[in-house]
Amino acid sequence: MSQQPAEVPVQNAQPSVGSIAAHRPHAMSAAVSGLEPDIDSDLDAYEGEAAGGAEGAELPQGRFLDRERSWLAFNERVLELAEDSTTPLLERANFLAIFASNLDEFFMVRVAGLKRRIATGVATRSASGLQPREVLELIWNRSRELMARHAACFQQDVAPALADEGIHLIRWPELTEKEQARLFTLFRQQIFPVLTPLAVDPAHPFPYISGLSLNLAVVVRNPVSGHRHFARVKVPPLLSRFLEASPQRYVPLEDVIAAHLEELFPGMEVLAHHMFRVTRNEDLEVEEDDAENLLQALEKELLRRRFGPPVRLEVEESIDPYVLDLLVRELKISESEVYPLPGPLDLTGLFGIVSLDRPELKYPKFIAGTHRDLAEVESASAPDIFAALRERDVLLHHPYDSFSTSVQAFLEQAAADPDVLAIKQTLYRTSGKSPIVDALIDAAESGKQVLVLVEIKARFDEQANIKWARKLEEAGCHVVYGLVGLKTHCKLSLVVRQEGDTLRRYSHVGTGNYHPKTARLYEDLGLLTADPQVGADLSDLFNRLSGYSRRETYRRLLVAPKSLRDGLVARINKETVHHRAGRPAYVRIKVNSMVDETIIDALYRASRAGVPVDVWVRGICAIRPGVPGLSENIRVRSVLGRFLEHSRIFAFGNGGEPEVWIGSADMMHRNLDRRIEALVRVTDPAHRAALTRLLESGMSDSVSSWHLGPDGEWTRHSADADGQPLRHVQEMLIDARRRRRAQP
Repeated sequence: MSQQPAEVPVQNAQPSVGSIAAHRPHAMSAAVSGLEPDIDSDLDAYEGEAAGGAEGAELPQGRFLDRERSWLAFNERVLELAEDSTTPLLERANFLAIFASNLDEFFMVRVAGLKRRIATGVATRSASGLQPREVLELIWNRSRELMARHAACFQQDVAPALADEGIHLIRWPELTEKEQARLFTLFRQQIFPVLTPLAVDPAHPFPYISGLSLNLAVVVRNPVSGHRHFARVKVPPLLSRFLEASPQRYVPLEDVIAAHLEELFPGMEVLAHHMFRVTRNEDLEVEEDDAENLLQALEKELLRRRFGPPVRLEVEESIDPYVLDLLVRELKISESEVYPLPGPLDLTGLFGIVSLDRPELKYPKFIAGTHRDLAEVESASAPDIFAALRERDVLLHHPYDSFSTSVQAFLEQAAADPDVLAIKQTLYRTSGKSPIVDALIDAAESGKQVLVLVEIKARFDEQANIKWARKLEEAGCHVVYGLVGLKTHCKLSLVVRQEGDTLRRYSHVGTGNYHPKTARLYEDLGLLTADPQVGADLSDLFNRLSGYSRRETYRRLLVAPKSLRDGLVARINKETVHHRAGRPAYVRIKVNSMVDETIIDALYRASRAGVPVDVWVRGICAIRPGVPGLSENIRVRSVLGRFLEHSRIFAFGNGGEPEVWIGSADMMHRNLDRRIEALVRVTDPAHRAALTRLLESGMSDSVSSWHLGPDGEWTRHSADADGQPLRHVQEMLIDARRRRRAQP
């Protein structure tokens, strides 16, 4: 899930989350002095200046944690969910699969990018002070430890626990003769026809091994000549990874293939077989300035993605040294990038086991209800969302508030309403069969003006978004791809409706994608409003995205890359002014990632001026909290669980008149410099109070969370002083929604 702290690809509709395992620090980071030799002396000098009131003093070197190290710590929290015996059993299997999926993406993008920069000579020392090669070696060593823990958790803990519950994940020798016979029939009928064994000899060069494919390295011998030969058999990715040999007994597909290799190499002696898996660079590079047609350029790059250089080789730990040497040599990969593991490899296949209908082994089912401001009390008919928005703004909190009866219904009602003249929409990710896209097509076919900004560069959703773009164009929608050099990541929808002699604009600004499936798994916020200022802002922003507008200032929006970072820094700095004047002052931020050095430095300066700063982060965090003279007023928490925490909130004390913003932007360079992002200011006092309570809940010591220390170690807090388990914010919110529905 995946949960790249970057947004997670949605092929499996699984979130990438962090963990909740017991009170113990991660073995993630060395001491501060071990990482940054200069920080102690820098801080000594700085503390003297701060004591003398030198608030403008230079900030110390070594004040940033390494982002790659922080990401690995995030994925360790995912692993801890799987290791935690209090997590429901099939959810533990789910987190094992999420961990594996996250790590795949990390290697495909972050590690591959780092290797490419080193190879081309453009890599520079990171903000944390580490040299590129040091970061790469850190990744290799730490990921090796985590992958070993991951395999051990499955082999020694989760798989036996599943067996105790009647779900057996077994290997071929453990099958009964009857089960083996049944699978042999399945092999001959459905598996054998799609297999393609590829020999390696002077007439057959080493085959291309596609990224993330599971493969058998097979050694055979010619009984006549006595010569040994190497061959490769790819495990078909479109077949089920775990095959049901008999009810509730599952065997890996590769075991079934391996047991019948004689069928693939008749007349040869099969001497050995070993599983291996390659991860390749699968990030995209499109030079938009040189691409006359971005769509066509991206399609070509997608074809090249399959042939990116390898960055990781996973092998079974029992692999023959001769076979391993051959793979390393032919793949041109270093020994540091080889990961020997116990089988089975590729535990993303556990997603299929998680889908079993065993509700007692999963989190209790939760079905979101319609937001109370949209619910029809007197009738069973669908709510009139436009009428509701003329009365008040509606602050949505998914998945606790239903996406289908709010945002989706908003667009479907707009598509069907004859008084709606135009719909403007951004699409970054959406579902396979998307009701959002269907509504936009219906609107266009009924004669409405429909503008859709499809971000075809959304990582790992490029192909799906190209398909949607063409489908929308065929229906008569105006489809654009945003601005050259910038991804459009903002979550915006604008509806223009004729009401008497005037036009009224209805808007939605969200923190998450217009994706009905992930809206049930991702925690996100959204504002539905008929406020004229927000409508005017969205009109201006859409005009910028589709035309040649150069507007950079807005009424209730902060928009990257021009005004968002500066707007947040100005508000952080203003809290220092309020604090000095004795007025209420604080900064509270909830994001997926906190990496941007300018934002972090502004928080450091606010902290040393005495302003309390709370940061609730899901994934990467480069802040060192709790450093005397620098960040003793900064707290960093990570609250993760059954839903992927995805919303972004920015709250400021503002001298007693709180200011709160929500939107799409994380505090990363790519979001603030290379994307169109938007935050909207929340003006309704009740909504501001609700968001403030949410932030306070996430930072409370009475809820289950992880606390970040100044050395980069995350410490889990899941029990109180008496050993009683702490409550989880997500469960508290679920309970609150259930109580609200139960009220007459």
